[in-house]
Amino acid sequence: MKTTTPRPGALSHLRVLDLSRVFAGPWAGQMLADLGAEVIKVERPGEGDDSRRLGPPFLRDDADQPTRDSGFYLSANRNKKSISVDISRPEGQAIIRALALSCDVLIENYKVGDLARYGLDYAALRSDNPRLVYCSITGFGQTGPYRKKPGYDSIFQGMGGLMAITGHADGEPGGGPQKVGLIVSDLMAGMYASVAILTALEHRDAVSGEGQYIDLALLDSQVAALSHAAMGYLVSGDLVPRCGTKSPTAAPSQMYRCQDGAVMLVVGNKAQWGKFTQVMGRPDLPNDHRFATNQDRIRHRDELNAILEPIFLAHPKRYWIDALAEAGVPCGPVNELHEVFSDPQVQNRGMVVQMRHPRRGAMPMLANPIRLSSTPVQYRMPPPDLGQHTDEVLMQLPGYDATRLKQLRDDGVI
Repeated sequence: MKTTTPRPGALSHLRVLDLSRVFAGPWAGQMLADLGAEVIKVERPGEGDDSRRLGPPFLRDDADQPTRDSGFYLSANRNKKSISVDISRPEGQAIIRALALSCDVLIENYKVGDLARYGLDYAALRSDNPRLVYCSITGFGQTGPYRKKPGYDSIFQGMGGLMAITGHADGEPGGGPQKVGLIVSDLMAGMYASVAILTALEHRDAVSGEGQYIDLALLDSQVAALSHAAMGYLVSGDLVPRCGTKSPTAAPSQMYRCQDGAVMLVVGNKAQWGKFTQVMGRPDLPNDHRFATNQDRIRHRDELNAILEPIFLAHPKRYWIDALAEAGVPCGPVNELHEVFSDPQVQNRGMVVQMRHPRRGAMPMLANPIRLSSTPVQYRMPPPDLGQHTDEVLMQLPGYDATRLKQLRDDGVI
């Protein structure tokens, strides 16, 4: 039988030192790890990343008992090696400096100025390793009047304008600003960070031969992610209205309730509008002056919905999804999570992978959506045990033998 050697990931030539915690930094590190980079996650001895304890929910073992692995932690730390180092101790700082010598990238999300106190800031590490790309992820960035303030995702959703444009209009039931269910400010910052890191690496390898410093802020990332909503405001001065599921720029474009659930509909152009009205059994609507153009339909949205809502309620959601798909009109179900992961398209695309876990025979893991034709995405378990790779990693450093590691462990440094 022919045996095959696993193909290396696209970034298998890179080594990353991940000093970050909770989400935005770990998310960026996981992206690099998924693509093949060796990512060494540094955690506090005895404590570890705060996200290990952010639950419920926690992974349940084969006996259906909760383990100490939170779903939050598992979502952002696969493919990494966990080492435990107390960076507040001189011996711990020496370990980080020694590791940084062999790394291409360092990711950290400490408060502004914290790592400088330990001699682990960019200026200090760059002198030893000029090729190092050093990425600092903070709430507000390294400059500005708020730079030393703490913050979490929901703070930036509020400050960055996302909550202002999310939710139902004032005066409607449940009206007012709403937080998005996901930690999107963290997600966006992590994605921007991974792009910035890869950009700095390309510049190092193709242009300068040197690394550089990346100053990335969650507030900046959230403001940038306002994208078309921000540009609409900047070019017009008009506030973006909160519309619930309705689109402020198209109609009909919203959620409609059916006999057994709800669908999301988007009629994006004139041709789709004509096809839609045929499916709905109302071919007369395009000739109604109130609904002739998209702008007309937006102005008369309530009147249009008074016509459409009872029609949608007359059938189950699958009827409308199939009928509108046949006509080429975009429409999809509003799924609960169990429906998401049972969807045949999601299953066909392999968006869940099964992993072996030491406290559970197998566990599902959300997949990375990147598809590369010749370099695979990596899938290895997040390290379930704090510091489980400490000896493996540190034994590679000059001067760190078994005797020295035992002494560091006895002293609580690792």
